[in-house]
Amino acid sequence: MQAKRWRYFKPQVDTRYDEEEVVSHDKNAISSTPVRSSSNILLLADQAQVVGIDEAQFFDEGLVNVCVRLAAMGKRVVIAGLDMDFKGRPFGPMPALMAVAEYVTKVHAICMKCGSLANHSHRFVDSDKLVELGEREEYEPLCRACFSKAMEPKAMKKPGVK
Repeated sequence: MQAKRWRYFKPQVDTRYDEEEVVSHDKNAISSTPVRSSSNILLLADQAQVVGIDEAQFFDEGLVNVCVRLAAMGKRVVIAGLDMDFKGRPFGPMPALMAVAEYVTKVHAICMKCGSLANHSHRFVDSDKLVELGEREEYEPLCRACFSKAMEPKAMKKPGVK
């Protein structure tokens, strides 16, 4: 069986571990092409049979159309990303990507408070920026119940008061 030609992309803004490689939290790395816009993926993936896209939540909404077009060209498209932001809201193009995907696999972390399955990324640093790159120092995985408890004090804050 012949290996498939693949190309892996990541958003140019994601420089946490490396500017070009996609690096997992346990330091496994794979070569990738950082791109500024989803439209660049369509231009650069012409020879690939398999297109991988990491941190899809950081891309623009055009990513959905790009992925649909790649799939229509017969390419296998594999996407990884967070489906919710730090406030528990749908994140970037992820909801629309999940809607047009043939297969969706949700992977969960373990809640850092109670040990249940975690589906939220709780940010515990004081920032309202939607995109705040970070890791263990800024975020922790929490289950729904623990996330709700952690968000209560933030909801009770008065606007403009820190």
